Amino acid sequence: MPAEQSDQRTARAPREPQNHRTVDRVTRILEEVVYKPGMTFAELARALDAPKSSVHGFISGLLAKGWLYEANHRFYLGPAVYGLTLASGHIRAGLVTHDDLAALNKATGLAVFLGVQAGDHLIYVSEAGSDAVVSFEARSNIRRTLLVTAGGKALLAARSAVEREAYLRRRPADEAELVENFLNEYETIRKTRVATNVRLSGTRFAIGMAVQNQSGEPVAAVTLVGPTAEVQPRMNKLSKLLIQHVDAWSQHSMKAREAI
Repeated sequence: MPAEQSDQRTARAPREPQNHRTVDRVTRILEEVVYKPGMTFAELARALDAPKSSVHGFISGLLAKGWLYEANHRFYLGPAVYGLTLASGHIRAGLVTHDDLAALNKATGLAVFLGVQAGDHLIYVSEAGSDAVVSFEARSNIRRTLLVTAGGKALLAARSAVEREAYLRRRPADEAELVENFLNEYETIRKTRVATNVRLSGTRFAIGMAVQNQSGEPVAAVTLVGPTAEVQPRMNKLSKLLIQHVDAWSQHSMKAREAI
């Protein structure tokens, strides 16, 4: 057999999968939380049979990127997982159900996106309606800074002053203009509860609003998106419809295992 042909066959040979201790432990944490939502740090450390310092480091990293969610010192699957679900073409239901989003889509005739905060970013976790350009963008880039989306700005405006100021201080120098724009818009967003954004070279106009749970805490953001020429003239009417629907959603119960 010629040497060149032998090399080609060798190159095509599948790589034998091998375990990696760090990867094994990270995936074990996620698997434990999936099957036993609400586990404590001590329970996770026992399940992994690993040094607590290592487990703490893994959990901190997963929390920072939104793969885990912590509430009352217990851990649940985070929103980043659902962002991948959206990117793959599937829809999930949580505090806000797909039926809720579909009803808003029917009332407005616009594409509707539900997003949650994961670390310093907004991740879209569900959608209803059709806008091919925006849907493709959402699936292609599931993680974006709060300041470049209407929903992200609405969510940030609904946070406490301490949380909001801490977030803005963490922004890098290349986001200085975004920070300035948000601060100029903040009072209007706070009063109206609605934020707006223009994207894709001005062709798409977005209207966003924070979703609150029964305790009044902002837990998600919902955004209406459509062609600028169609959406902008209907701004007032669409804002009223959005507020009406979102206020009704805040009465939903929130299951502990859900991230939002």
